[in-house]
Amino acid sequence: MRINNYNQWKAIVNPVMHLDHKAGDKVYIDFAGKKLQIIDPSSGEIQDVEVFVAILGASQLTYVEAVLDQSKESLICACENALHYFGGVPSAIVPDNLKAAVTRSNRYEPTLNETFSDFADHYQTSVLPARANRPRDKALVEGAVKIVYNRIYAPLRKNTYHTLQELNTAIRYQLELYNNCQLKGRSYSRRSQFEEIERHSLGGLPISRYEFKKLHYATVAKTGHICFGEDRHYYSVPYRFIGKKVKMLYSRTRLEVFYHYERIAIHIRDKAAYGYTTDKTHLVSSHRFVSEWTPERFLEWAESIGEDVKMYIQGILERKQHPEQAYRSCAGILGFSKKVGNERLAKACGRALSYGIYSYKTVQKILANRMDEYQDSPFADELPMPEHGNIRGEEYYK
Repeated sequence: MRINNYNQWKAIVNPVMHLDHKAGDKVYIDFAGKKLQIIDPSSGEIQDVEVFVAILGASQLTYVEAVLDQSKESLICACENALHYFGGVPSAIVPDNLKAAVTRSNRYEPTLNETFSDFADHYQTSVLPARANRPRDKALVEGAVKIVYNRIYAPLRKNTYHTLQELNTAIRYQLELYNNCQLKGRSYSRRSQFEEIERHSLGGLPISRYEFKKLHYATVAKTGHICFGEDRHYYSVPYRFIGKKVKMLYSRTRLEVFYHYERIAIHIRDKAAYGYTTDKTHLVSSHRFVSEWTPERFLEWAESIGEDVKMYIQGILERKQHPEQAYRSCAGILGFSKKVGNERLAKACGRALSYGIYSYKTVQKILANRMDEYQDSPFADELPMPEHGNIRGEEYYK
């Protein structure tokens, strides 16, 4: 009698509110308390695996998947697979206070795990963690877990599974039976209810799947690059961050660099050891100029000054053994245009062409001695040769 009185009193002081779930609003996720097993065929070792469960609020369509553990990577991968199984994205994801999803629980504003929050942003949804020690906040998924024990776990115990893929194939078969069977006392199944009221209320899936990111720290070297240790590859950052410690978030295909929560660089990941990936906009202006040295660039620059300059630069490019040696000579010669002007440089290159000597010093001497200003030849301003009996003259040879 006392127990009955206590239960009646408890029901009065702690009533349960009925919730009407809006279509496309929330998906509840959790890990089942009981684990499944896979057995190594060679050693016979038994490995326990976690079971992830997700359920949509309105239609109660359920997704179940076995994963190796409750890590961030496993949680995000399973949650992503659930969204693709549903064929859309709800407005919010409601997890338990898992460490992989919630860094610090709080009744009003919990701190989300940075990676899980990034995953939610990728799928343009929100994360609304259930309150700590409040199972009623996620009663729907708690009930789904209990049903999963009977409808999915029980048939699986009859067989042995050697890999996670084999186990998930068996789970998917039982899951389809479960979602397509009629609800108790109803004339419809979870699947039919989902197709009717919830599928079209879900948000669209992004074009690309989420790429799990990892964290790495590095200090920017004097070259303006950071070394990514995992691949032993170097990536550029803007030169003003030289000497700063930066944070790298990297995935399978991309690497992003942050400094004080500001993204300062983004690169396609390159796994070539000891290679360099450089964004030219990150370089100092003088370094950027050197990095852009090409024969075409120098010839185009020379042509803008004059045809003789272009011919002379072409000659240097053809005669220098090493490209960098030729580029340095070309840069020096073309740089004279800022000091003496295009007209004098064009005349100097024309005179240097007549000598058949292709070097920076040749042009430098011509300009220094103002030989580009001579009209006909370097000896045009000298006195004529005196007559002499021993000199035959040009008439002798005609």
